[in-house]
Amino acid sequence: MTTNLRPQSKEETVSRRPLLHRLEVDSVVVFRALHLGDMLCAVPALRALRASLPKARITLVGLPWARQFARRFHHYIDDFVAFPGHPLLPEQETRHEELTPFYAGLCTRRFTLALQLHGNGVVTNEIVAGFGARAMAGYCAGKAVATERTVLFPYPEVGAEPDRLLRLVERLGASAAGDYLEFPLAPEDRQELEASGIAAGLVPGNYICVHPGAKKRSNQPEHRWPPQRFAEVADRLAAEFGVGVVLTGTADDADLVGETARHMQARAVNAAAPISIGAMAALMKNARLLLCNDTGVSHVAAGLRLKSVVIFSRADIARWAPLDRDKHRCIWDPDAQRSGAVLQHARALLAGTDPNRQRRAGLWPYF
Repeated sequence: MTTNLRPQSKEETVSRRPLLHRLEVDSVVVFRALHLGDMLCAVPALRALRASLPKARITLVGLPWARQFARRFHHYIDDFVAFPGHPLLPEQETRHEELTPFYAGLCTRRFTLALQLHGNGVVTNEIVAGFGARAMAGYCAGKAVATERTVLFPYPEVGAEPDRLLRLVERLGASAAGDYLEFPLAPEDRQELEASGIAAGLVPGNYICVHPGAKKRSNQPEHRWPPQRFAEVADRLAAEFGVGVVLTGTADDADLVGETARHMQARAVNAAAPISIGAMAALMKNARLLLCNDTGVSHVAAGLRLKSVVIFSRADIARWAPLDRDKHRCIWDPDAQRSGAVLQHARALLAGTDPNRQRRAGLWPYF
């Protein structure tokens, strides 16, 4: 696709009708090749896009794992194409032998619009330009670009991730359909959980989930809260509220979950098993609270409306914290010295303490 990236004057850019109002859009290809939490943050933008283009065919281009994301959000996404990678993107190894058929296949589809929902566009705008769509939109580094077929807005350096993405599609002409996250559960999620036996004996509403792991690329000790801190808080909550404790994680988290269990006095259910994220979400759905690092499950909890306490050690808390700060308490603790604050907010959520009362008591803000 040939694009004219000539920056326009502020007056010319502002005077244009939004792109979605100027085009007859019958197909959209969306690029966002990231992991679970990042993908869930895009749901409000995808929801707004679908509401504004109810008859358009929307295709997601993402990491291979995200085929299951597209199936889960089939009410917003009609089709999925696996991205073979790019040397300058760190999420996966590039499958060079697949690049030519990948781009050729997308170009033959003749999409009306290619939407770049993957960062500031320094690398990804050239990727998306190669999809061969009639028009292209997204964020860019530097000045805005506005031509008849290309609209790129300066990337916002501040703000929550769901809001940044939602703001983009709004500026293209979509109407917001809510900024909340979702994680719809399917019958097979519950069936898989039941078949695993992990939830056997658990009383719905009478256990908490503790997730001591972090996403694989950041699962170093300095990027997550120590297992002994999770164990300490879990023990106190179990003793004070009489709740069971379920230690969640992927199969890769087994050692970390086992270490957390060894530090605990209370008995805990070890749920670090080779189950899908859907089955794990079904387990979390019936919990009273999630205690976790800043990782994808915090966004799953937001989608499930499950109360949570999220500990941040390195990530941008203003960007990645859930939007509902009453239901989801986010603690900045890179040195693992604030277990008392984590415990206080977990207690408040379990007890249903009025957030305004906490503010008056000096527990707010809690970053």
